[in-house]
Amino acid sequence: MSDFIIRKIELKDAGELCKICSEEMGYECAPALVKSKIEKLDSKREAVFVAEVETLQNQGLLHGRGTQLAGFIHVERYEVLYFESMANILGLAVKKDFQKQGLGKALLLAAENWAQENGIHLMRLNSGINRIDAHGFYEHLGYVSEKEQKRFLKRLK
Repeated sequence: MSDFIIRKIELKDAGELCKICSEEMGYECAPALVKSKIEKLDSKREAVFVAEVETLQNQGLLHGRGTQLAGFIHVERYEVLYFESMANILGLAVKKDFQKQGLGKALLLAAENWAQENGIHLMRLNSGINRIDAHGFYEHLGYVSEKEQKRFLKRLK
């Protein structure tokens, strides 16, 4: 098991977060876009937490410890007219090499704690139908699948 900490995202994390989104979630993105999104985060409405792991560095004559981003979670306040306030998980991913080590659970707990600190007592998330392992992970942590749905997108000019 890797040593890790959960902390709020920083601008310096943009490149590594973009790489996680691409490799683990299949979303191509540009580090500059991610950096601009981090700069615009509204702490009253949303939060992004990252899992930072300690790594061993062995490059030539340099030996020591360093850190790398191994995962993230993005949570937002979700308001609709017909239901109580919810916290919506917009994204959760952990690098394959660090999965099944408690990072995903710790990230999810950080989002749940953020929700409770903001007076929210109901969590919500969507997970692709083909992400069977993720579904088992969520169910193991007490989440219940309540419906299936399709997502529709339309690009506006």
